[in-house]
Amino acid sequence: MAYTEILLLAIGLSMDAFAVSVCKGLAVGRIAPKHLLLCGLWFGGAQALMPVIGYYLGVAFRAYITTYDHWIAFVLLAVIGVSMIREAFSKEEGANASFAFSAMLVLSIATSIDALAVGITFAILPDVHLWLAVGTIGLVTFLLSAVGVKVGSHFGTRYRFTAQLCGGILLILLSLKILLEHLGVLSF
Repeated sequence: MAYTEILLLAIGLSMDAFAVSVCKGLAVGRIAPKHLLLCGLWFGGAQALMPVIGYYLGVAFRAYITTYDHWIAFVLLAVIGVSMIREAFSKEEGANASFAFSAMLVLSIATSIDALAVGITFAILPDVHLWLAVGTIGLVTFLLSAVGVKVGSHFGTRYRFTAQLCGGILLILLSLKILLEHLGVLSF
């Protein structure tokens, strides 16, 4: 997996955390540097940890799924992408203003479940540098979450829809690329 693909994947995965961070910034109103840091650390940390867990789960079952690995990667990434697009059109409320441990733990897990599934795909794809991917995903999510709090405090939830829609589209396109490469239709 090329670094540009890893970077696009990281951006796509971080869109849920960005959207929740925007809502946090909106709910808090007046933000402090600690709000930026807390969102970045919680969401970036969870987004970095979940692919590692997914990877080791995938490695444990790799022998059973190698014949269908490209289809599994395609389906997992496409489902995550479609789910993100569906969430973009959802009317559900965003986050509240609490930065308490329990509130942030639940939000960080909820926004990083898709990263767990991506970790499984890392285990079945032959050319993924796990630690580069995990570091990139964590760093991109950290930065976009901090930016999201700032954006939310200034602009409100105006960008939630666009962020989730773009993230979903990126993941679907990446899933198609993986499938088409394994089928021999594309060659990069």
